[in-house]
Amino acid sequence: MPSTPFEAAVQSNAAEQAKRPGFPLVQAWQGMELGTIRRHLVAALGSVGIDEAEDDARFLIADVLAPVSLAQALADPALWSWQAAARLADLAALRLERVPLSQVLGSKPFWTLDLKVTRDVLTPRADTEALVEAVLERCDHTPHHMLDLGTGSGAILAALLSERPGWTGQGVDLSPAALAVAKGNLEACELTRRATLVQGRWGDGLGDHGFDLIVSNPPYIASDVLAGLEPEVRDHEPALALDGGEDGLDAYRVIIADLPRLLRPGGSFALEIGFDQAAAVMALVQAAGLSALECLPDLAGHDRVVFGRAGSGNG
Repeated sequence: MPSTPFEAAVQSNAAEQAKRPGFPLVQAWQGMELGTIRRHLVAALGSVGIDEAEDDARFLIADVLAPVSLAQALADPALWSWQAAARLADLAALRLERVPLSQVLGSKPFWTLDLKVTRDVLTPRADTEALVEAVLERCDHTPHHMLDLGTGSGAILAALLSERPGWTGQGVDLSPAALAVAKGNLEACELTRRATLVQGRWGDGLGDHGFDLIVSNPPYIASDVLAGLEPEVRDHEPALALDGGEDGLDAYRVIIADLPRLLRPGGSFALEIGFDQAAAVMALVQAAGLSALECLPDLAGHDRVVFGRAGSGNG
């Protein structure tokens, strides 16, 4: 006979429950209290090579419990139910398959925003906040019309517009699915009146000298490196947003060649780069006749952002 309501519910719906991705975990967790389930989950995540197993378990449990905290649920077992355990098991099963935590939870904090994430876009990364910070430090509140090339989730576009109420912006992406995610994020951040989205390949078809600021986090991973990436990136994020060609610089060559045409005289640009690409990207920028170059680090001290300006007579 089942000894708890949790076990009774699982057994009474055995056929239906067996269809759930987390069913093996639900079975393993029968008879366990929440604290024991948490320890079991941490061990399981660690066993598949997830270094942040403790953090991931905490985030997964917090998502299931919200608005109740883990401390409250541990203190009052009545706040933990078999439905919550089943939901946690389903989420954990995805994470154990190395689906990125952001995709499992459906969102990712970036800057001061909480952005929707799907497998159609890159997960916004803390490294990219270095680009946002660099722009905000160098561009004042004077009205700017900005362009985000390869906008993906819309993270950079949304972050900058959220900090500069007088700015407007446009995001471009080749992927219709990515643009749908970006549209949802701009709506959630109440930025649609100041932002537009366009499907396209980099700057193709955009008007000359139309932008005060151009930003981009383009694909910059060399093609032969992709196979060695973590499963979360290699198997679950879009290759279109990762593969930078043989040397990782294909997108930069296209974007940088267009900067003098797209920027207004004196306009600024900021490009995210790989940690070892500063010299190569800055050489491309200098060859295009752009100036006032800086290479700025991320929080780990790695080269991360190339910032510069168009000359007063560009074009």
